[in-house]
Amino acid sequence: MGRAAEILGVTPAFLRSLGAAKLIEPLRSEGGHRRFSRYQLRLAARARELVDAGTALEAACRIIILEDQLAEAMRINEELRRRP
Repeated sequence: MGRAAEILGVTPAFLRSLGAAKLIEPLRSEGGHRRFSRYQLRLAARARELVDAGTALEAACRIIILEDQLAEAMRINEELRRRP
């Protein structure tokens, strides 16, 4: 967790708060260390941007979830348009 926090320029507590808000749930290594995927790190970086801009953490997490859902819907829509 410390390395992920360092990469993102946040505290480990910030990453834990994203887990508590159910935005990211990192896997655990056999030793119990949190393992973040690149996707989870991107979500955490976006959360940091929003929080730094003054958005409350819970609201930031909701915004990110909605952005993710919109991107997926757009991807599916485009895929369906390409079908004959």
